Amino acid sequence: MTTMQLTLFWTVCLLPGHLALPLSQEAADVSTLQWEQAQDYLRKFYLHDSKAKEANSLVVKLKEMQKFFGLPVTGKLSPQIVELMQKPRCGVPDVAKYSLMPDSPKWHSREVTYRIMSYTSDLPQPKVDQIVAKALRMWSKQIPLKFRRVRWGTADIMIDFAKGDHGDSLPFDGPGNTLAHAFAPGPGLGGDAHFDEDEYWTDGDGPGVNFLHAATHEFGHSLGLGHSSDPSAVMYPTYGNGNPEDFRLTEDDIEGIQKLYGKRDDLW
Repeated sequence: MTTMQLTLFWTVCLLPGHLALPLSQEAADVSTLQWEQAQDYLRKFYLHDSKAKEANSLVVKLKEMQKFFGLPVTGKLSPQIVELMQKPRCGVPDVAKYSLMPDSPKWHSREVTYRIMSYTSDLPQPKVDQIVAKALRMWSKQIPLKFRRVRWGTADIMIDFAKGDHGDSLPFDGPGNTLAHAFAPGPGLGGDAHFDEDEYWTDGDGPGVNFLHAATHEFGHSLGLGHSSDPSAVMYPTYGNGNPEDFRLTEDDIEGIQKLYGKRDDLW
């Protein structure tokens, strides 16, 4: 992966092995396996200094996570935090205090193109097309930006369903856990959104991952937003599965996207 690609995604891969000392334990019913999974989680979503090897470094990151999610900042692992770590979520890290990516990348053209490269077998192709258009429209209603679909060639936002290693050095992990990821605006992989085909994607009818919720969230990253610590926000790290008819951007999402692009002028 090139330096540019690393900057665009703003993340790290899991570090090999485990630290010599464990995280602090708050409750006896947190198992050794859960400790190890928690350390992997923090390495992936909070630890950005690959040279840091002290257990205290992970304690610091655990405190960052607790602060981000509005939990008591203790630096100790608890069943509540373990449960939160096990929720299906977006693969983009939670390191931003605010809702913008580092250096506030954005699209400078008022028309952004997108292309659906592949489809999930869980939904009819027209339904996927419809949901993608709806998700992008949610954002375009708030900012002076138009989205135009192209059916061949390279688009600003390339949308793909893939399994495991899919060519961006950020392989998916099978059912559950990380469900999708997207890259901030820029060249190459910039703006692209990838969805794990090992998940079961739905249109909101029945069990599975609601594709509208996930797509709207990931396209927020494609436009330059980071994660929000507001649990009601679309840009919250873990996905919701509510009624698609009631699904909409929150004030936090709108404030973030308008900070990047400004408010939509109906005369534009």
